[in-house]
Amino acid sequence: MFEGFKTGSRKLGDVTISYVVAGNGPPILLLHGYPQTKALWAKVAPVLAQDYTVVCADLRGYGDSSKPANTPDNSAYSFRTMAADQLALMRALGFARFHLIGHDRGGRAAHRLALDHPEAVQSLTVMDIIPTLLAYQSTNQRFAQSYWHWFFLTQRAPFPERLIACDPDHFYQSSLLGWGAAKLTDFNAEMLAEYRRVWRTAQMHHGSCCDYRAAATIDLEHDRQDLQRRVECPTFVMYGVAGAMAKQFDVPQTWGDRCTDITACAIEGGHFFVDEQPDAVAEGLRGFLAAHL
Repeated sequence: MFEGFKTGSRKLGDVTISYVVAGNGPPILLLHGYPQTKALWAKVAPVLAQDYTVVCADLRGYGDSSKPANTPDNSAYSFRTMAADQLALMRALGFARFHLIGHDRGGRAAHRLALDHPEAVQSLTVMDIIPTLLAYQSTNQRFAQSYWHWFFLTQRAPFPERLIACDPDHFYQSSLLGWGAAKLTDFNAEMLAEYRRVWRTAQMHHGSCCDYRAAATIDLEHDRQDLQRRVECPTFVMYGVAGAMAKQFDVPQTWGDRCTDITACAIEGGHFFVDEQPDAVAEGLRGFLAAHL
C-alpha cells in the first residue's frame, strides 16, 4: 500500500508504535483519525515524500500500535499521552523538530503536542476539527445527532465494546458514511480493507472507546488548564465543506483564540475528505509546507 515506504515499529515505554517512513528532506509526521489507521495517508504520503521525510504512525489504541489497558482516570488514552507517544517516536527516528499533520483524533493529539512541546513543532495542520473543549461546550441537539458516537463510545466498558463487536463492519462503516457525508465508493478498496482488518478486533474496539472516554474527562481538564495558551507556530486549518463541522461552525474561526498564525483551506467533500480528495489534500499541504520551511 505504501510503495517505497519502510514499515517499522518502536517500543516506547509501555507501548509500541507502528509506522511507515520514506523520503528525504524536512520531516513530517502524519496522524490519522477515527475509525481509521495510518493507511489513511496512503495516497497523500507518497506525494509529500517527493520533498520531505514522511512518517505516518498509528495512534495508541488504533492500527498496529499497542492498545494498553486503560487507567481509572483515563490518562492512558489522553491526547497528552498520545502526543507523548508520537514525540518519542519522532525523537527515536532522529527528528527533534518536524511538521505535524493530523486528521480528526490525530488532529486533536497534534494540537496537544503543539501545546505541550512547542519546541518540536515547526508547523501544525489540523483537519476537520474544532477544539475539543469548544465542541463539548457547544453541544446541542444538532451536534449530538451528528456526532452521537462521542457520547456512545464514552459509556462504561464493556457496554459499547460488546455492541460494536456484534457487527463491527456495520458500526464503523455507519460512522464513515453517516456523519462523514460519504459513500462507500469514496474509499479506496485497499485502504478500506486495511481499516476493516483492524476494526474487526476487540482490542481496537476497546482502544478507540478509551480514546473517547479520555476526551470526555481528562482531556477536558487539560484543555481548561490551557485556555490562555496559544499555538505559536504556523497553523493550517483544513476542513470538508460538506462535513458536519463546517455545517455547524465557522471552523477556522474556532481556532482564532487557540492559534496565533492561521491559514485556512476548504476542501470539497465531507469529514473524510482525505480519502475522497487525496490529490487536493496533497496539493494544499505542499503549498502550506513550502511557505513554512
